[in-house]
Amino acid sequence: MSGGLDRLRREVAIGCRVMAYRGLVENILGHISLRLDGNRALVRCRGPEEAGLRFTTPEDVRVVDVDSGEIIDDPGGDYRVPSELPIHTSVLAARPDVACAVHAHPPDVVVASLAGFALEPIFGAYDIPATHLAAAGIRVHPRSVLIRTDELAAEMVASLGSAEALVLKGHGVVTIGADVAEAVLRALQLDTLARIHLRVRSAGMIPEAIPSADLAELPDLGGAFNRETLWRHHLAALEQDRIGLN
Repeated sequence: MSGGLDRLRREVAIGCRVMAYRGLVENILGHISLRLDGNRALVRCRGPEEAGLRFTTPEDVRVVDVDSGEIIDDPGGDYRVPSELPIHTSVLAARPDVACAVHAHPPDVVVASLAGFALEPIFGAYDIPATHLAAAGIRVHPRSVLIRTDELAAEMVASLGSAEALVLKGHGVVTIGADVAEAVLRALQLDTLARIHLRVRSAGMIPEAIPSADLAELPDLGGAFNRETLWRHHLAALEQDRIGLN
Protein backbone atom coordinates (compact mmCIF):
# COMPACT_ATOMS: atom_id res chain seq x y z
CA MET A 1 0.00 0.00 0.00
CA SER A 2 2.81 2.42 0.84
CA GLY A 3 4.33 1.90 -2.60
CA GLY A 4 1.00 2.66 -4.24
CA LEU A 5 0.52 5.73 -2.08
CA ASP A 6 3.97 7.01 -3.00
CA ARG A 7 3.14 6.59 -6.69
CA LEU A 8 -0.10 8.55 -6.28
CA ARG A 9 1.65 11.34 -4.36
CA ARG A 10 4.05 11.59 -7.24
CA GLU A 11 1.21 11.79 -9.77
CA VAL A 12 -0.38 14.70 -7.91
CA ALA A 13 2.97 16.47 -7.59
CA ILE A 14 3.67 16.09 -11.30
CA GLY A 15 0.18 17.36 -12.10
CA CYS A 16 0.88 20.50 -10.07
CA ARG A 17 4.17 21.04 -11.92
CA VAL A 18 2.46 20.64 -15.30
CA MET A 19 -0.17 23.21 -14.32
CA ALA A 20 2.49 25.73 -13.36
CA TYR A 21 4.67 24.96 -16.37
CA ARG A 22 1.73 25.51 -18.75
CA GLY A 23 0.66 28.77 -17.11
CA LEU A 24 -2.52 27.54 -15.44
CA VAL A 25 -1.39 28.83 -12.05
CA GLU A 26 0.92 31.50 -10.73
CA ASN A 27 3.33 31.14 -7.80
CA ILE A 28 1.62 29.31 -4.92
CA LEU A 29 -1.98 29.38 -6.21
CA GLY A 30 -3.97 26.30 -7.19
CA HIS A 31 -4.18 22.70 -5.98
CA ILE A 32 -5.12 19.13 -6.88
CA SER A 33 -6.93 16.42 -4.94
CA LEU A 34 -7.05 12.70 -5.68
CA ARG A 35 -9.50 10.33 -4.03
CA LEU A 36 -8.01 7.39 -2.13
CA ASP A 37 -11.17 5.81 -0.72
CA GLY A 38 -14.49 6.78 0.82
CA ASN A 39 -13.17 9.34 3.27
CA ARG A 40 -9.54 10.00 2.34
CA ALA A 41 -7.91 11.98 -0.43
CA LEU A 42 -4.46 13.15 -1.36
CA VAL A 43 -4.30 16.96 -1.46
CA ARG A 44 -1.51 19.32 -2.46
CA CYS A 45 -0.87 21.17 0.80
CA ARG A 46 1.30 24.09 1.92
CA GLY A 47 4.58 23.14 3.55
CA PRO A 48 6.99 25.05 5.79
CA GLU A 49 9.26 25.76 2.80
CA GLU A 50 6.53 26.56 0.26
CA ALA A 51 8.02 27.48 -3.11
CA GLY A 52 4.99 27.29 -5.40
CA LEU A 53 3.32 24.67 -7.57
CA ARG A 54 6.13 24.61 -10.11
CA PHE A 55 8.31 23.04 -7.43
CA THR A 56 5.78 20.70 -5.82
CA THR A 57 7.30 17.55 -4.32
CA PRO A 58 5.55 14.32 -3.31
CA GLU A 59 6.09 15.38 0.32
CA ASP A 60 3.77 18.36 -0.31
CA VAL A 61 0.95 15.94 -1.12
CA ARG A 62 -0.70 14.82 2.12
CA VAL A 63 -3.51 12.45 3.09
CA VAL A 64 -6.58 14.43 4.16
CA ASP A 65 -9.77 13.26 5.84
CA VAL A 66 -12.50 14.41 3.46
CA ASP A 67 -15.11 14.70 6.22
CA SER A 68 -13.07 16.69 8.75
CA GLY A 69 -10.67 18.43 6.39
CA GLU A 70 -7.77 17.44 8.63
CA ILE A 71 -4.38 16.17 7.49
CA ILE A 72 -3.94 12.67 8.92
CA ASP A 73 -0.37 11.84 7.91
CA ASP A 74 1.61 14.83 9.21
CA PRO A 75 2.51 14.10 12.83
CA GLY A 76 4.67 17.18 13.14
CA GLY A 77 1.96 19.51 11.93
CA ASP A 78 4.25 21.16 9.39
CA TYR A 79 1.69 21.21 6.57
CA ARG A 80 -1.55 23.11 6.12
CA VAL A 81 -4.44 22.32 3.80
CA PRO A 82 -5.26 24.96 1.16
CA SER A 83 -7.80 27.56 2.26
CA GLU A 84 -10.08 26.41 -0.55
CA LEU A 85 -10.05 22.77 0.51
CA PRO A 86 -13.90 22.83 0.47
CA ILE A 87 -13.68 22.89 -3.34
CA HIS A 88 -12.19 19.42 -3.21
CA THR A 89 -14.10 17.92 -0.31
CA SER A 90 -17.43 19.09 -1.73
CA VAL A 91 -16.74 17.81 -5.25
CA LEU A 92 -15.53 14.43 -4.01
CA ALA A 93 -18.55 14.11 -1.72
CA ALA A 94 -21.10 15.12 -4.36
CA ARG A 95 -19.56 13.31 -7.31
CA PRO A 96 -18.72 9.64 -6.57
CA ASP A 97 -17.78 9.31 -10.26
CA VAL A 98 -14.87 11.73 -9.75
CA ALA A 99 -11.40 10.62 -8.64
CA CYS A 100 -9.49 13.88 -9.16
CA ALA A 101 -10.37 17.56 -8.81
CA VAL A 102 -8.21 20.43 -10.04
CA HIS A 103 -8.43 24.10 -9.11
CA ALA A 104 -6.37 26.51 -11.19
CA HIS A 105 -6.28 30.21 -12.12
CA PRO A 106 -5.62 30.41 -15.89
CA PRO A 107 -5.37 34.17 -16.66
CA ASP A 108 -7.02 33.93 -20.09
CA VAL A 109 -10.00 32.07 -18.63
CA VAL A 110 -10.32 34.72 -15.91
CA VAL A 111 -10.25 37.52 -18.52
CA ALA A 112 -12.82 35.77 -20.71
CA SER A 113 -15.11 35.22 -17.74
CA LEU A 114 -14.90 38.88 -16.70
CA ALA A 115 -15.64 39.96 -20.26
CA GLY A 116 -18.67 37.67 -20.30
CA PHE A 117 -17.51 35.54 -23.23
CA ALA A 118 -19.10 32.12 -23.53
CA LEU A 119 -16.45 29.52 -24.36
CA GLU A 120 -18.11 28.07 -27.44
CA PRO A 121 -16.64 25.47 -29.83
CA ILE A 122 -15.22 28.01 -32.29
CA PHE A 123 -12.55 25.69 -33.72
CA GLY A 124 -12.59 22.06 -34.79
CA ALA A 125 -9.63 19.82 -35.50
CA TYR A 126 -7.23 22.32 -33.88
CA ASP A 127 -8.02 20.76 -30.49
CA ILE A 128 -10.75 18.12 -30.72
CA PRO A 129 -11.05 17.36 -26.96
CA ALA A 130 -11.39 21.09 -26.21
CA THR A 131 -14.03 21.39 -28.92
CA HIS A 132 -16.04 18.50 -27.47
CA LEU A 133 -15.72 20.02 -24.00
CA ALA A 134 -17.06 23.34 -25.28
CA ALA A 135 -19.84 21.67 -27.27
CA ALA A 136 -21.11 20.06 -24.08
CA GLY A 137 -21.43 23.58 -22.63
CA ILE A 138 -18.98 25.31 -20.30
CA ARG A 139 -20.79 26.26 -17.13
CA VAL A 140 -19.90 29.44 -15.22
CA HIS A 141 -20.13 29.99 -11.48
CA PRO A 142 -21.11 33.65 -11.05
CA ARG A 143 -19.26 34.37 -7.80
CA SER A 144 -15.61 35.48 -7.50
CA VAL A 145 -15.25 34.63 -3.83
CA LEU A 146 -12.59 32.54 -2.15
CA ILE A 147 -14.36 29.21 -1.69
CA ARG A 148 -13.29 28.48 1.85
CA THR A 149 -16.57 27.38 3.47
CA ASP A 150 -18.87 24.43 2.91
CA GLU A 151 -21.71 26.81 2.08
CA LEU A 152 -19.77 28.54 -0.70
CA ALA A 153 -18.55 25.19 -1.95
CA ALA A 154 -22.13 23.87 -2.11
CA GLU A 155 -23.03 26.77 -4.40
CA MET A 156 -20.03 25.95 -6.59
CA VAL A 157 -20.96 22.25 -6.76
CA ALA A 158 -24.48 23.21 -7.79
CA SER A 159 -23.01 25.25 -10.65
CA LEU A 160 -20.79 22.33 -11.68
CA GLY A 161 -23.66 19.84 -11.67
CA SER A 162 -22.80 16.81 -13.80
CA ALA A 163 -20.30 18.71 -15.96
CA GLU A 164 -16.58 18.01 -16.31
CA ALA A 165 -15.42 21.61 -16.07
CA LEU A 166 -16.53 24.84 -14.44
CA VAL A 167 -15.36 28.42 -14.89
CA LEU A 168 -15.34 30.49 -11.70
CA LYS A 169 -16.02 34.05 -12.83
CA GLY A 170 -13.11 36.35 -12.02
CA HIS A 171 -11.39 33.52 -10.19
CA GLY A 172 -10.34 30.43 -12.14
CA VAL A 173 -11.51 26.93 -13.00
CA VAL A 174 -12.49 23.63 -11.43
CA THR A 175 -12.07 20.52 -13.56
CA ILE A 176 -12.59 16.88 -12.69
CA GLY A 177 -11.44 13.54 -14.03
CA ALA A 178 -10.87 9.85 -13.51
CA ASP A 179 -7.23 10.61 -12.71
CA VAL A 180 -4.78 13.49 -12.45
CA ALA A 181 -3.94 13.52 -16.15
CA GLU A 182 -7.57 13.78 -17.25
CA ALA A 183 -8.43 16.57 -14.82
CA VAL A 184 -5.33 18.64 -15.65
CA LEU A 185 -5.79 18.15 -19.40
CA ARG A 186 -9.35 19.47 -19.10
CA ALA A 187 -8.03 22.58 -17.38
CA LEU A 188 -5.59 23.00 -20.28
CA GLN A 189 -8.46 22.63 -22.73
CA LEU A 190 -10.37 25.44 -21.02
CA ASP A 191 -7.25 27.57 -21.24
CA THR A 192 -6.94 26.86 -24.97
CA LEU A 193 -10.58 27.77 -25.57
CA ALA A 194 -10.22 31.07 -23.71
CA ARG A 195 -6.92 31.95 -25.40
CA ILE A 196 -8.27 31.40 -28.92
CA HIS A 197 -11.47 33.30 -28.11
CA LEU A 198 -9.45 36.28 -26.89
CA ARG A 199 -7.13 36.20 -29.91
CA VAL A 200 -10.03 36.20 -32.34
CA ARG A 201 -11.56 39.16 -30.54
CA SER A 202 -8.21 40.96 -30.47
CA ALA A 203 -8.17 40.57 -34.27
CA GLY A 204 -11.43 42.51 -34.40
CA MET A 205 -13.76 39.57 -35.02
CA ILE A 206 -16.58 38.05 -32.99
CA PRO A 207 -16.01 34.28 -32.56
CA GLU A 208 -18.74 32.01 -33.85
CA ALA A 209 -19.34 28.36 -33.09
CA ILE A 210 -18.45 25.99 -35.90
CA PRO A 211 -21.36 24.49 -37.88
CA SER A 212 -23.04 21.46 -36.34
CA ALA A 213 -22.12 19.42 -39.44
CA ASP A 214 -18.42 20.14 -38.82
CA LEU A 215 -18.79 19.31 -35.14
CA ALA A 216 -20.38 15.98 -36.04
CA GLU A 217 -17.36 15.11 -38.20
CA LEU A 218 -14.89 15.45 -35.34
CA PRO A 219 -13.92 11.96 -34.15
CA ASP A 220 -13.14 10.75 -30.68
CA LEU A 221 -9.48 9.80 -31.10
CA GLY A 222 -9.56 7.73 -27.92
CA GLY A 223 -7.86 7.87 -24.55
CA ALA A 224 -4.61 6.40 -25.83
CA PHE A 225 -4.11 9.50 -27.98
CA ASN A 226 -6.04 12.24 -26.19
CA ARG A 227 -4.82 11.36 -22.72
CA GLU A 228 -1.88 8.94 -22.50
CA THR A 229 0.12 10.29 -25.45
CA LEU A 230 -0.63 13.93 -24.68
CA TRP A 231 0.22 13.46 -21.01
CA ARG A 232 3.55 11.87 -21.94
CA HIS A 233 4.27 14.97 -24.00
CA HIS A 234 3.73 17.24 -21.02
CA LEU A 235 5.88 15.05 -18.77
CA ALA A 236 8.66 14.94 -21.37
CA ALA A 237 8.57 18.74 -21.58
CA LEU A 238 9.07 18.95 -17.81
CA GLU A 239 12.05 16.62 -18.00
CA GLN A 240 13.57 18.51 -20.92
CA ASP A 241 13.44 21.75 -18.94
CA ARG A 242 14.72 19.95 -15.86
CA ILE A 243 11.70 20.56 -13.67
CA GLY A 244 10.40 17.00 -13.62
CA LEU A 245 10.73 14.63 -10.69
CA ASN A 246 13.20 12.17 -12.22
